[in-house]
Amino acid sequence: MDNDLYLDITDFARSTPGWVQDLAEVGTEAGLLLLMAVAVAVWWRARRGGARQVALALLAPVTTALAYGISEAVKSVVEEDRPCRAVAGAVASLAPCPPPGDWSFPSNHATLAAGLAAGAALARRLVAWLVLPLALLVAFSRVFLGVHYPHDVAVGLLLGTAVALLGARLLVGRGTALVERARGGRLRVLVRA
Repeated sequence: MDNDLYLDITDFARSTPGWVQDLAEVGTEAGLLLLMAVAVAVWWRARRGGARQVALALLAPVTTALAYGISEAVKSVVEEDRPCRAVAGAVASLAPCPPPGDWSFPSNHATLAAGLAAGAALARRLVAWLVLPLALLVAFSRVFLGVHYPHDVAVGLLLGTAVALLGARLLVGRGTALVERARGGRLRVLVRA
């Protein structure tokens, strides 16, 4: 386990000013909301583009939801206890420690952040400079707050990214065909040309 790195990060977190700690706690959720907003904005802009770009934008939330489901399945198999309960000698976590049975591995926040960021960046490469660092910050905040081990967030980032990339690769062809069909039907508002 990476208890030493966890302890180093949480000890550092405790030494930061209160406003940094508060920002990390709010930022862990706000970061996900911002990533969702960017994904919606990418879709909105993609509606005026080619069918492939629209399909990629619409696949971002689909692959993110799939990655989340996989993350939950892995959690139920691995059942790793949260470090805020399991690591001896750790300072109290900055965020409330989730209840027993809310497993640690992998981090759902990191999985969601990476899935949204990778999906948005695939659909609109220009946003990569914003979404990729933001996903890393969301993931890091989970360790900073004391509710995840570093390996939890690393695997969550890899899982979200891998599912977004693989899902886009496997589904973009079918998605593009569906968008082209929808542009001629009642769903034009979603995929407007």
